[in-house]
Amino acid sequence: MMTTIVRRLLALPLILLVVYTITLFLAWKVPGNPLENPEKRPKPEVIEQMNKQYNLDSFPRFYISYLDSATGFEYLRDRLSGEIDRERQAAINEGLPPPQRPVFDFGPSLKYDDKTVNEIIRDSLPVSVTLGASAILIALLIGTVSGIVGAVKPNSIADFSTLGVAMVGISLPSFVTGTLLLLVFSIWLGVFPVAQWGTLRSIALPAFALSLPFAAYIARLTRMGMIESLGADYIRTARAKGAPERVVLIKHALKNAFLPVLSYLGPATAFAMTGSFVIERVFSIPGMGEFFVSAVQNKDLFLIIGVVLVFSTMLIVFNLIVDILYRWIDPRIT
Repeated sequence: MMTTIVRRLLALPLILLVVYTITLFLAWKVPGNPLENPEKRPKPEVIEQMNKQYNLDSFPRFYISYLDSATGFEYLRDRLSGEIDRERQAAINEGLPPPQRPVFDFGPSLKYDDKTVNEIIRDSLPVSVTLGASAILIALLIGTVSGIVGAVKPNSIADFSTLGVAMVGISLPSFVTGTLLLLVFSIWLGVFPVAQWGTLRSIALPAFALSLPFAAYIARLTRMGMIESLGADYIRTARAKGAPERVVLIKHALKNAFLPVLSYLGPATAFAMTGSFVIERVFSIPGMGEFFVSAVQNKDLFLIIGVVLVFSTMLIVFNLIVDILYRWIDPRIT
């Protein structure tokens, strides 16, 4: 198992390199110039300086220079050569605070002049992670309970009801469910606040809206897995030994039925934490998805690549965690 973990971790840089290459190529081909903003177009000399500084006029040079700073090689090279120490000393001599250079530098934002991509990710990622984690917990609770109920009483009213709710959750787009929930519970009933973040009441409604599609898939996977497990020989043996029905369902049947759900949770968790831009837009949540949408609209290359690399890293790491949990739940799996 340790060999598999090491091999997957060693493959992580190569996968991210492929993701970076494809993302940059597609973003570079999008029509438009990120420096030519009709609202506040810089002066020609400023554009020329930025093109020269960040290599925005040459795909090969931008590819290499950005890769150099984002991977930390530039920081390591300047640290070994003493360049960082000289910059700090020069700032101290002039009475200025020493500059804080990040190890992995994703560059400046071309849309937000007063922020770097590292600062945007630092501020917005915890918001998206909190929203996504809350949504996954709600989805697990709703989906698992619904799946168990449907499996224990197949073809019953409860089973058809949970399947119907699951189909609605899968079919309705997030912006529809989010808008309806916001309209009913925030505007009409006033139960939850509007366009706020940081309290349990402000998190509950968007997390529930985000959780519905995931809860629907989890309910279907749990139901199918439980029906298959409840018909297995080891379940009949457990019942013949006099095990309580609660123990049979939770300890024996659910443990094996949960494996497909666990496999789904890897990419689902990563997507919920970083791909919730629709819900963030509907509820005005300052998460990473909101900045990503703005970056695409304004062709902010630095921000686009930074967000995609963070999302890709999380996706790979969560899938690795799922594989480890697979082995822990069922040692027979290699």
